[in-house]
Amino acid sequence: MHVGFTNILVLMTVAVLTVWGFKRINLPPILAYLACGVVAGPHMLAIIDHPEEIHFFAELGIVFLLFSLGLEFSLPKVMAMRHLVFGIGLGQMILTTLVFMGIASLFGFDLKAALIIGGMIALSSTAIVIKQMSERGTLNTTRAQMVVSILLFQDLAVVPLLILVPLLSDQSHSSLWLAIVMALLKGTVVVSILMSVGKWLLPRIFNEVARTRTDELFVLTTILVALVAAGLTYSFGLSMALGAFLAGMMLSESQYRHQLEADIRPFRDILMGLFFITVGMRLEMQTLASQLHWIALGLVTIMIIKILIIRACAWLFKADKLDGWSTGLKLCQIGEFSFIIAALAVNHDILSAEQGSVLMAIGVLSMAVTPWLIENSLDMAKYIIGKPDLQLDPMDEDNYHPSMQDHVLILGFGRVGQSVSRLLSVEKIPYLVVDFDPVRVNESRSAGQPVVFGDVSQPDILKAAGIDMAKLVLITFDEHQRALNVIKIISEMHPELPIVVRTRKDYHLEELYAAGASQVVPEILEGSLMLVSQILHLSGIPMARILKRVRSERKDHYRHMHGFFPGETTEISQGTKDKLEFMHAVQLTEDAFAVGKTIEQLDLFKRKISLHGLRRANIEIANPDFTKPLQPNDVIVISGKPRRVERAEHFLLEGH
Repeated sequence: MHVGFTNILVLMTVAVLTVWGFKRINLPPILAYLACGVVAGPHMLAIIDHPEEIHFFAELGIVFLLFSLGLEFSLPKVMAMRHLVFGIGLGQMILTTLVFMGIASLFGFDLKAALIIGGMIALSSTAIVIKQMSERGTLNTTRAQMVVSILLFQDLAVVPLLILVPLLSDQSHSSLWLAIVMALLKGTVVVSILMSVGKWLLPRIFNEVARTRTDELFVLTTILVALVAAGLTYSFGLSMALGAFLAGMMLSESQYRHQLEADIRPFRDILMGLFFITVGMRLEMQTLASQLHWIALGLVTIMIIKILIIRACAWLFKADKLDGWSTGLKLCQIGEFSFIIAALAVNHDILSAEQGSVLMAIGVLSMAVTPWLIENSLDMAKYIIGKPDLQLDPMDEDNYHPSMQDHVLILGFGRVGQSVSRLLSVEKIPYLVVDFDPVRVNESRSAGQPVVFGDVSQPDILKAAGIDMAKLVLITFDEHQRALNVIKIISEMHPELPIVVRTRKDYHLEELYAAGASQVVPEILEGSLMLVSQILHLSGIPMARILKRVRSERKDHYRHMHGFFPGETTEISQGTKDKLEFMHAVQLTEDAFAVGKTIEQLDLFKRKISLHGLRRANIEIANPDFTKPLQPNDVIVISGKPRRVERAEHFLLEGH
């Protein structure tokens, strides 16, 4: 086997194991990739001795990351929060950069290196903080506005920092300020070109691509646009990331934004993982071991100073002191973009490999404690201001779980869950929703809906949502295996609690009932039942009789509505052919095996099929006598899964 292929295979194996392991202990994937790089690097397994061999592909990860950042960049959102973004956000970025520039200068760093170090430390981890807050369902609370505003400004500040790094390494510039002026001039030219292209050309290109309805062409065009924009800025001596960011920003307001983001995400995630692996390979393990005391001291110092600076900015702009301390605790880590800037600074000889390793080690440790800090930031902030028992508006609590009793617990807040909740609101019936989609939770919470984030297959989440006090549970998501697991968990916790399950089709009714469901509502059959009730009503059938028929069908688990006669145009996919129930008419010839035998003797039910009726001499017998023998030319109507129906027909005609 080729050595290069073997190395890649080993590297991927290490990456999969480390990401899995870190995810199990609730640490972000970025740290897993860094750890993978350390393990695979020249100091341990030496899978790749020279990280620069794959550095070009790793840099593409930065390009796609900035392209995605541009797509997510919302100018209206920035303007709506401009007082916080350009107040506390700007103040935090400037003050933190200047403070750590001064500290770096005291330790003997020149002006260029000090500026890069200050900018690196000023950044926080957008990916980790937003993800953690989103998963907790607190991203769109009023208390989170300050956090989001600071992160928005930091994302804006990343772009000029990435531009500055290569310029600061250019020895032909005698002055730092001259380098900055040149960067601004070049940046103005590039922005003008890209903005013109983005306004006049890109919409037409993507309109034409969209008309082809070809997914591959859309993906290729997206990648091409990002790389061309990155190449343009690179040709001007600027960062490739700047061009990618501008390209994404130009497309952020188009109708293709979400599709572009979905197309680029797989490439971005894989290449960004590769980038952080190369960063991990550059960590000097001997240096880290010898500098461990300085790393620990640096970690504590940086986090404390960043907390104090954010609190000072909050005070300066008259923000709530509890919000200020809580925000500082959430944002005191070093961000993922800091690793990118540190790697670029080492590549351009602004920082030494040893200095870069120390800074990245501090960043890794700060990220590792971030999930715990976010989870406990509000309680710690209350303790700092001396009010540990302070009561807040529940919607602003970071661990918001409303307390209810005698309520309907809705699991899943998609189309069905939302429709049910609106009618419950009209009838003033209290309800609480648990959903696993962070975007949907944030949107719903912002609109004042009683929705909490969580995985309903975890008993702790169900308890936090007040299942002990609920009068009814409604499962709305159409995921059979997941619904089965949840039903079993709820049945074990509260055997008497009614559980209503919504499912789209009727494939698994019996299995859901057997698991403990009180009522299973197959959406398609219920729609058909409502249609039939309307037809019966318009046909003059009394409403009392219609209601009786509807109740009877539900009680019998829609017995008369199972199965259908297939046709030439009936589509049977590989995934559904073993779930559908077909109806089939079997005509008994004179020499058929079933002739002269009773239905009871044939025992068709053990073959897991249903008997829908019997026709004899063109007269339908709805409830045939099971003890009377079948006659030649009788037509038996059966239903069941296609293979079972086929085997039953062979049995009736041939006896096997």
